Amino acid sequence: MPLLTPALRASLPPLYGQEGTPDPIVYARFFTPDSNWTWLATEFDPEEGRFFGLVDGFESELGYFLLQELETSRGPLGLPIERDLHFAPAPLSTLR
Repeated sequence: MPLLTPALRASLPPLYGQEGTPDPIVYARFFTPDSNWTWLATEFDPEEGRFFGLVDGFESELGYFLLQELETSRGPLGLPIERDLHFAPAPLSTLR
């Protein structure tokens, strides 16, 4: 299953598209099923394959992450990163 479907790709705002928004909308949630890492995507640049959003792992911080890294990384038990298929877009404040 692809992490980023054409429909999801089309729905994500471009990078800086939500800049200055006090509570940006998260459009996708990615996670490692064998650890506690989560990526909440608020924006996407299709040319670079670069997301912006909240990365929650060792620490929780806003930043950039790459689609290619999500597709090739594995958790500690070797499981691939997955997209939450039941995730509905929501304000970032409700997901922190």
